[in-house]
Amino acid sequence: MDLTPIDDKPFVVIVTGMAGAGRSTACNVLEDLGFFVIDNLPPKLITRVLDANAVADIPRSKLAMAVDSRTGVNAFSELEDQLERLDKYGVRSGVVFLDADDDVLVRRFNETRRPHPLSGATLAESISLEREALSELRGSADYLIDTSNLNVHELRRRLSNVFSEEHGDRALNISVTSFGFKHGAPRDADLVLDVRFLANPHWEPELRPLTGKDQPVSDYVLSTDDAQEFLDRTVGLVEFLLPRYLAEGKSYVTIAIGCTGGRHRSVAIAEKIGASLTDDGVDVMVQHRDI
Repeated sequence: MDLTPIDDKPFVVIVTGMAGAGRSTACNVLEDLGFFVIDNLPPKLITRVLDANAVADIPRSKLAMAVDSRTGVNAFSELEDQLERLDKYGVRSGVVFLDADDDVLVRRFNETRRPHPLSGATLAESISLEREALSELRGSADYLIDTSNLNVHELRRRLSNVFSEEHGDRALNISVTSFGFKHGAPRDADLVLDVRFLANPHWEPELRPLTGKDQPVSDYVLSTDDAQEFLDRTVGLVEFLLPRYLAEGKSYVTIAIGCTGGRHRSVAIAEKIGASLTDDGVDVMVQHRDI
């Protein structure tokens, strides 16, 4: 089989994950970014498609393939075999795994009235079967994106940030996300840090209506020695980790900062961490999930 790359840096994106987590939207975004997207592809055909590219004249450096459970749960073990073959033939691949909370997936299927591709006795059982089948692939994915709290536009921004041509010029992309523990920690976080030890502006009547993006709240949260030491240590930890993540081959790292509600302390700290890393020349995107 001839899988000689068309260019010097072939790269194939594999889009997979839980049914209902946003695969169709992800495929549309990649098409907008110039990728040739093949949807619902049986994994055993991946290397055959690449071989056919020599005739079809599709640039492999802009090729994406979507694989999901419509071809059966055995498809995911076949996908892992195909990824090993791609590596053997010198074709780099990146796996985008889309996930969401079970209750969110149930709601989405109920809203669309579409059947789940797996035939469990109930929708919840079908989701559970799929999650079990995907557990190993999820753990080895290059990009894990939790769409539970993302709308279509936010998912588009996330994927565009990862796969836009501009991103190709950046060695590593860092996302700092604030959240509230009472809403659950982000599934796609690489690091989760808890700032509930800091004084809570929620108990100050004049600060309660504000958020951590407002200067009075930020000043209140950052006023203590503990807050300053936490910032210094966290920024130092991230800068220590960056070259090691690069050596591992990571391209995208999410740091999640959590407080109780995700409105005051975590927001102020995330903003400050983002600003400090930016000042040090690190490319950072700051997001606030729960405000």
